[in-house]
Amino acid sequence: MELLIMAYALKTSCAKNIIGVIPYFPYSKQSKMRKRGSIVCKLLASMLARAGLTHIITMDLHQKEIQGFFSFPVDNLRASPFLLQYIQEEIPDYRNAVIVAKSPDAAKRAQSYAERLRLGLAVIHGEAQCTEQDMDDGRHSPPTVKNTTLHTGLELPLMMAKEKPPITVVGDVGGRIAIIVVVVTNTVPHEVQKLQCPKIKTVDISLILSEAIRRIHNGESMAYLFRNITVDD
Repeated sequence: MELLIMAYALKTSCAKNIIGVIPYFPYSKQSKMRKRGSIVCKLLASMLARAGLTHIITMDLHQKEIQGFFSFPVDNLRASPFLLQYIQEEIPDYRNAVIVAKSPDAAKRAQSYAERLRLGLAVIHGEAQCTEQDMDDGRHSPPTVKNTTLHTGLELPLMMAKEKPPITVVGDVGGRIAIIVVVVTNTVPHEVQKLQCPKIKTVDISLILSEAIRRIHNGESMAYLFRNITVDD
Protein backbone atom coordinates (compact mmCIF):
# COMPACT_ATOMS: atom_id res chain seq x y z
CA MET A 1 0.00 0.00 0.00
CA GLU A 2 2.87 2.41 0.77
CA LEU A 3 4.29 1.78 -2.70
CA LEU A 4 0.94 2.58 -4.31
CA ILE A 5 0.64 5.81 -2.32
CA MET A 6 4.14 6.95 -3.26
CA ALA A 7 3.62 6.04 -6.92
CA TYR A 8 0.35 7.96 -7.02
CA ALA A 9 2.01 10.96 -5.38
CA LEU A 10 4.71 10.94 -8.05
CA LYS A 11 2.09 10.57 -10.77
CA THR A 12 0.15 13.61 -9.55
CA SER A 13 3.46 15.51 -9.43
CA CYS A 14 3.90 14.92 -13.18
CA ALA A 15 6.87 12.55 -12.88
CA LYS A 16 8.10 11.36 -16.26
CA ASN A 17 8.99 7.80 -15.19
CA ILE A 18 8.00 5.90 -12.05
CA ILE A 19 10.06 2.74 -11.61
CA GLY A 20 9.26 0.34 -8.80
CA VAL A 21 12.01 -1.90 -7.37
CA ILE A 22 10.28 -4.95 -5.88
CA PRO A 23 12.88 -7.71 -5.28
CA TYR A 24 10.26 -10.08 -3.86
CA PHE A 25 7.00 -9.61 -5.74
CA PRO A 26 4.09 -10.38 -3.39
CA TYR A 27 1.31 -12.83 -4.33
CA SER A 28 3.37 -14.14 -7.25
CA LYS A 29 2.30 -17.71 -6.50
CA GLN A 30 -1.37 -16.77 -6.88
CA SER A 31 -1.11 -16.49 -10.65
CA LYS A 32 -3.57 -19.24 -11.57
CA MET A 33 -7.27 -19.67 -10.98
CA ARG A 34 -8.12 -22.53 -8.65
CA LYS A 35 -11.78 -23.53 -8.70
CA ARG A 36 -13.64 -20.20 -8.47
CA GLY A 37 -10.88 -18.28 -6.74
CA SER A 38 -9.37 -15.01 -7.87
CA ILE A 39 -6.04 -14.34 -9.57
CA VAL A 40 -4.54 -12.00 -6.99
CA CYS A 41 -1.36 -11.42 -8.97
CA LYS A 42 -3.36 -9.96 -11.86
CA LEU A 43 -5.19 -7.66 -9.44
CA LEU A 44 -1.90 -6.43 -8.00
CA ALA A 45 -0.54 -5.75 -11.49
CA SER A 46 -3.60 -3.69 -12.32
CA MET A 47 -3.31 -1.72 -9.08
CA LEU A 48 0.33 -0.88 -9.77
CA ALA A 49 -0.54 0.29 -13.27
CA ARG A 50 -3.42 2.45 -12.03
CA ALA A 51 -1.17 3.98 -9.36
CA GLY A 52 1.11 5.26 -12.10
CA LEU A 53 4.10 2.91 -12.27
CA THR A 54 5.79 2.76 -15.68
CA HIS A 55 8.43 0.10 -15.02
CA ILE A 56 9.13 -2.64 -12.46
CA ILE A 57 12.36 -4.36 -11.46
CA THR A 58 11.83 -7.66 -9.67
CA MET A 59 13.67 -10.92 -9.17
CA ASP A 60 12.81 -14.59 -9.75
CA LEU A 61 9.09 -14.47 -10.33
CA HIS A 62 7.28 -17.68 -9.46
CA GLN A 63 6.16 -17.97 -13.10
CA LYS A 64 7.72 -16.01 -15.93
CA GLU A 65 4.29 -15.69 -17.56
CA ILE A 66 3.32 -13.26 -14.80
CA GLN A 67 5.01 -10.51 -16.82
CA GLY A 68 2.06 -10.69 -19.22
CA PHE A 69 -0.24 -9.38 -16.48
CA PHE A 70 1.40 -5.95 -16.67
CA SER A 71 0.75 -3.23 -19.22
CA PHE A 72 4.27 -1.81 -18.80
CA PRO A 73 7.81 -3.28 -18.97
CA VAL A 74 8.92 -5.72 -16.27
CA ASP A 75 12.55 -6.75 -15.78
CA ASN A 76 12.59 -10.16 -14.09
CA LEU A 77 16.18 -10.49 -12.89
CA ARG A 78 17.68 -13.81 -11.79
CA ALA A 79 19.70 -14.71 -8.71
CA SER A 80 21.10 -17.94 -10.14
CA PRO A 81 24.52 -16.46 -11.17
CA PHE A 82 25.09 -15.31 -7.57
CA LEU A 83 24.06 -18.68 -6.15
CA LEU A 84 26.29 -20.55 -8.60
CA GLN A 85 29.20 -18.27 -7.72
CA TYR A 86 28.64 -18.93 -4.01
CA ILE A 87 28.68 -22.69 -4.61
CA GLN A 88 31.89 -22.55 -6.64
CA GLU A 89 33.73 -20.27 -4.21
CA GLU A 90 32.45 -21.31 -0.78
CA ILE A 91 32.02 -25.08 -1.15
CA PRO A 92 35.45 -26.71 -1.69
CA ASP A 93 34.24 -30.17 -2.76
CA TYR A 94 31.11 -29.12 -4.65
CA ARG A 95 32.09 -31.30 -7.62
CA ASN A 96 31.20 -34.36 -5.53
CA ALA A 97 27.68 -33.02 -4.92
CA VAL A 98 24.36 -33.71 -6.64
CA ILE A 99 21.69 -31.16 -7.51
CA VAL A 100 18.34 -32.37 -6.11
CA ALA A 101 14.94 -31.20 -7.34
CA LYS A 102 12.29 -31.30 -4.65
CA SER A 103 9.59 -32.34 -7.17
CA PRO A 104 9.29 -33.16 -10.88
CA ASP A 105 7.96 -29.63 -11.44
CA ALA A 106 11.30 -28.19 -10.30
CA ALA A 107 13.37 -30.55 -12.45
CA LYS A 108 13.95 -28.05 -15.28
CA ARG A 109 15.39 -25.37 -13.03
CA ALA A 110 17.50 -27.93 -11.17
CA GLN A 111 18.76 -29.25 -14.50
CA SER A 112 19.91 -25.76 -15.51
CA TYR A 113 21.92 -25.54 -12.28
CA ALA A 114 23.36 -29.03 -12.77
CA GLU A 115 24.42 -28.33 -16.36
CA ARG A 116 26.24 -25.12 -15.49
CA LEU A 117 27.96 -26.73 -12.51
CA ARG A 118 28.54 -30.00 -14.44
CA LEU A 119 27.00 -32.07 -11.67
CA GLY A 120 24.55 -34.92 -11.49
CA LEU A 121 20.81 -34.45 -11.08
CA ALA A 122 18.34 -36.20 -8.79
CA VAL A 123 14.58 -35.72 -8.61
CA ILE A 124 12.46 -36.51 -5.56
CA HIS A 125 9.24 -38.19 -6.64
CA GLY A 126 6.88 -39.13 -3.82
CA GLU A 127 3.24 -40.05 -3.52
CA ALA A 128 0.70 -37.83 -5.24
CA GLN A 129 -1.10 -35.37 -3.03
CA CYS A 130 -4.57 -36.47 -2.05
CA THR A 131 -7.69 -34.51 -2.88
CA GLU A 132 -9.90 -32.72 -0.37
CA GLN A 133 -12.32 -35.66 -0.26
CA ASP A 134 -9.48 -38.06 0.48
CA MET A 135 -8.29 -35.79 3.24
CA ASP A 136 -11.73 -35.78 4.80
CA ASP A 137 -12.26 -39.53 4.91
CA GLY A 138 -8.61 -40.29 5.71
CA ARG A 139 -8.04 -43.00 3.09
CA HIS A 140 -4.52 -41.79 2.32
CA SER A 141 -3.76 -40.23 5.70
CA PRO A 142 -2.74 -41.81 9.01
CA PRO A 143 -5.55 -42.01 11.59
CA THR A 144 -5.77 -39.21 14.12
CA VAL A 145 -5.88 -40.06 17.80
CA LYS A 146 -6.80 -37.49 20.41
CA ASN A 147 -4.19 -37.00 23.07
CA THR A 148 -5.81 -37.37 26.49
CA THR A 149 -2.71 -36.40 28.46
CA LEU A 150 -3.01 -32.70 27.70
CA HIS A 151 -4.65 -30.07 29.84
CA THR A 152 -8.40 -29.82 30.00
CA GLY A 153 -9.86 -27.96 27.06
CA LEU A 154 -6.77 -28.41 24.88
CA GLU A 155 -6.93 -31.34 22.47
CA LEU A 156 -4.43 -31.70 19.63
CA PRO A 157 -4.45 -34.53 17.05
CA LEU A 158 -1.60 -36.99 17.40
CA MET A 159 -0.51 -38.32 14.01
CA MET A 160 0.27 -42.02 13.95
CA ALA A 161 3.43 -42.89 12.04
CA LYS A 162 3.11 -44.88 8.84
CA GLU A 163 4.66 -48.32 8.64
CA LYS A 164 6.83 -47.37 5.65
CA PRO A 165 7.61 -43.84 4.47
CA PRO A 166 6.89 -43.14 0.80
CA ILE A 167 10.27 -41.50 0.18
CA THR A 168 13.75 -42.57 1.22
CA VAL A 169 15.68 -39.35 1.84
CA VAL A 170 19.34 -39.33 0.86
CA GLY A 171 21.39 -38.07 3.78
CA ASP A 172 18.86 -39.20 6.41
CA VAL A 173 20.66 -39.75 9.72
CA GLY A 174 18.72 -41.39 12.52
CA GLY A 175 15.40 -40.22 11.14
CA ARG A 176 16.58 -36.62 10.77
CA ILE A 177 17.93 -34.72 7.77
CA ALA A 178 21.39 -33.28 8.35
CA ILE A 179 21.30 -29.68 7.08
CA ILE A 180 24.74 -28.08 7.03
CA VAL A 181 23.88 -24.66 5.62
CA VAL A 182 20.91 -22.87 4.02
CA VAL A 183 21.85 -20.31 1.36
CA VAL A 184 19.30 -17.59 0.59
CA THR A 185 19.32 -14.19 -1.07
CA ASN A 186 18.51 -10.93 0.68
CA THR A 187 15.42 -10.14 -1.40
CA VAL A 188 13.51 -10.57 1.86
CA PRO A 189 14.92 -9.20 5.16
CA HIS A 190 15.88 -12.06 7.48
CA GLU A 191 18.30 -10.58 10.00
CA VAL A 192 16.27 -11.88 12.94
CA GLN A 193 16.21 -15.40 11.50
CA LYS A 194 19.99 -15.33 11.03
CA LEU A 195 20.45 -14.48 14.70
CA GLN A 196 18.28 -17.44 15.64
CA CYS A 197 19.93 -19.91 13.23
CA PRO A 198 23.66 -19.66 12.42
CA LYS A 199 23.27 -22.06 9.47
CA ILE A 200 21.61 -19.40 7.30
CA LYS A 201 24.01 -17.82 4.82
CA THR A 202 23.06 -14.74 2.77
CA VAL A 203 23.99 -14.03 -0.83
CA ASP A 204 23.89 -10.30 -1.57
CA ILE A 205 22.09 -9.43 -4.82
CA SER A 206 22.09 -5.66 -4.38
CA LEU A 207 24.76 -5.33 -7.09
CA ILE A 208 22.48 -6.50 -9.89
CA LEU A 209 19.59 -4.36 -8.65
CA SER A 210 21.74 -1.23 -8.52
CA GLU A 211 23.14 -1.95 -11.98
CA ALA A 212 19.60 -2.40 -13.34
CA ILE A 213 18.55 0.96 -11.86
CA ARG A 214 21.62 2.66 -13.35
CA ARG A 215 21.03 1.19 -16.80
CA ILE A 216 17.37 2.14 -16.87
CA HIS A 217 18.16 5.67 -15.69
CA ASN A 218 20.81 6.12 -18.39
CA GLY A 219 18.76 4.43 -21.10
CA GLU A 220 21.24 1.56 -21.56
CA SER A 221 20.49 -1.98 -22.65
CA MET A 222 19.49 -4.54 -19.99
CA ALA A 223 20.72 -7.53 -22.00
CA TYR A 224 24.05 -7.57 -20.14
CA LEU A 225 22.27 -8.58 -16.92
CA PHE A 226 20.80 -11.67 -18.58
CA ARG A 227 23.99 -12.97 -20.22
CA ASN A 228 24.41 -16.00 -17.91
CA ILE A 229 20.72 -16.90 -17.76
CA THR A 230 19.22 -20.05 -19.28
CA VAL A 231 15.70 -20.54 -20.57
CA ASP A 232 14.68 -22.67 -17.57
CA ASP A 233 15.85 -20.14 -14.95
